[in-house]
Amino acid sequence: MTTPEEWRECRVSLPAHHNWLVLDLRNEDPEAWARTLAGQHLGHEAPEQWCEAFATDLLWYWGAAARQGALCAAVLAPGEGPVVAGCTVRELSIAPESRTVAAFRAELERAEGPYFGDGPVLTEVELPLGPALRVHRQEPTDPAADGGTVVEGVAHYVLPRRHPTALECRLLWTSLGLGGELVKVADELADSLRLA
Repeated sequence: MTTPEEWRECRVSLPAHHNWLVLDLRNEDPEAWARTLAGQHLGHEAPEQWCEAFATDLLWYWGAAARQGALCAAVLAPGEGPVVAGCTVRELSIAPESRTVAAFRAELERAEGPYFGDGPVLTEVELPLGPALRVHRQEPTDPAADGGTVVEGVAHYVLPRRHPTALECRLLWTSLGLGGELVKVADELADSLRLA
């Protein structure tokens, strides 16, 4: 992995027309942080159970991003509503010889899923940060269950030209009706990805 001295920060430019909440991954009291942010997002007159439920959602996304060692993360929660999608950027621990778009493609083509439809759609793209493999897929959150939630997402596996590393920029959502719009948002986020 790249040493921290090689860049000061990793960031994406969150689209201004949406209400994004940045997850403070360095916060030492995530529960208090989540309660405060829930109150600000929903308004102080919102019922307490709504604030608690929203804070629980924030903590889930915060915990998932922290466990992944995310460099930056945010959730999309328009207006005063619930979380619609989560975005994370993380560094991938990959051997130097595997840091190619072809290696990403080969690994993802071997993955068995389960996936809905024809499986993941893999596309090679060129981003300002460097070449990337774009992966769009739908899959069940619990493959062993007969029913359950389907998660859709777009991940970009990026090879920055100026840094010997690999990054994953991923947007995930469960509101499949919003897929068309969120696919565009995922591409905007990946296009804005910077290491500074």
